[in-house]
Amino acid sequence: MEFRVLVYFCLNGIANSTCYFLLAAGLNLIFGLLGILNFAQGALFMIGAYATFQFLHWTGNFWLSILVAPLVVAAVGALIERYLLRRTYDIDVTFQMLLTFGLILVIEDVLRFIWGVNWYTVSEPDILRGTIPFLGWDYPIYNVFYTGVGFFVFICLWLFLNKTLLGKKIVAASSDRELASGLGINVPRLFTIVFAIGACLAGLMGVFHGPLVNVNLDMGHKYMLTAFAVVVIGGLGKVQGVYLVSLLLGQLEAFGILFVPFFERIFMWGLMIVILILRPRGLFGERKE
Repeated sequence: MEFRVLVYFCLNGIANSTCYFLLAAGLNLIFGLLGILNFAQGALFMIGAYATFQFLHWTGNFWLSILVAPLVVAAVGALIERYLLRRTYDIDVTFQMLLTFGLILVIEDVLRFIWGVNWYTVSEPDILRGTIPFLGWDYPIYNVFYTGVGFFVFICLWLFLNKTLLGKKIVAASSDRELASGLGINVPRLFTIVFAIGACLAGLMGVFHGPLVNVNLDMGHKYMLTAFAVVVIGGLGKVQGVYLVSLLLGQLEAFGILFVPFFERIFMWGLMIVILILRPRGLFGERKE
């Protein structure tokens, strides 16, 4: 097999890993601090995609959608945490799981009521259309841009969590909520902020992944299982773990399609099973005392 074919599929794997990272990073952040397995993360991603389509339809400006759509999803996430999830923190975790699962159905019905069941197309800006020659292939410019966005978001998220006061408070609260509260940190407000950030990341995925797929009511389910796999394999608490595992699963999927079409998912689930057996906390997860 030609080397350039391998490189092409490698680049596709990196581009695909961006969507997994954006979705899984929010899941990891929410579960790491709030302890909530947010099944509705994919539905929040759909809100971002539909909001992008709508703002693009109104304004014709893709760059404005990048700013507005994630903020809309972040606001929805903040309202969900403040007025719904906060009422479940002191009861069995099963109710939280049922609530987030129920939110999927509610959000899908709201989106269906507003936009119907049609499929919509989000067009990338003119500057990102077309291809660039690479090793004899014509590689989409938008895929290069999308990959760069994923890396940029990873760097920003890492700097936020490790170098800012608010980020350090989030990390501290995820390690020990009671101690953080005793030190004067407003943990409930921190919960709202974290859920809003996680929702914003899902909204970002909706913005940037929209031009690669048709916006429809089924798109939220497609990536959730892979995002959960990223969280399980990477472990909680390390954004770099989420990013690296996303890259790994993107490569497994890309080369699985190349060598064993229709069975590429076996590699991902096989890896997850092995990691759960050998290291239940994930590759980068830390033991909590």
